[in-house]
Amino acid sequence: MLDGDIELQDLDKTEHNRLRVQEYVETVLINQKIDYLADFVSTKEFIQHSPNIADGIEALRTALLEESPSGLTIKYARLHRVLAQDNFVLSVSEGALNGVHSAFYDLYRVQDNRLVEHWDTIEAIPPVSEWKNMNRKF
Repeated sequence: MLDGDIELQDLDKTEHNRLRVQEYVETVLINQKIDYLADFVSTKEFIQHSPNIADGIEALRTALLEESPSGLTIKYARLHRVLAQDNFVLSVSEGALNGVHSAFYDLYRVQDNRLVEHWDTIEAIPPVSEWKNMNRKF
């Protein structure tokens, strides 16, 4: 999950790329407008580093469907933060993976105004009753 293109490019497009990923997360992931996926994700090349999803836009579309054949249920509920430098953008979101309250950290590589590569890490957020402090996740 650590492989892939890591060369920074397009310093002048940092803010544009940040806003582009923010729009993608809000439109496709949170509002579940899957029909807009091709407006954001490259239809030619989408490299997926998540071990549960295959490469390509169609595999991503399938994974995001409410009744995914893969058995995954991915629900994004709230975007907390979007950080960017050049062509790499990190979004920090909250939602549920297979019904478990979770934090989503998604790193995207943007090329020609499209998402072309994705890395992620997902962490379950325990119920408040199990917290050792009240510092919150986000």
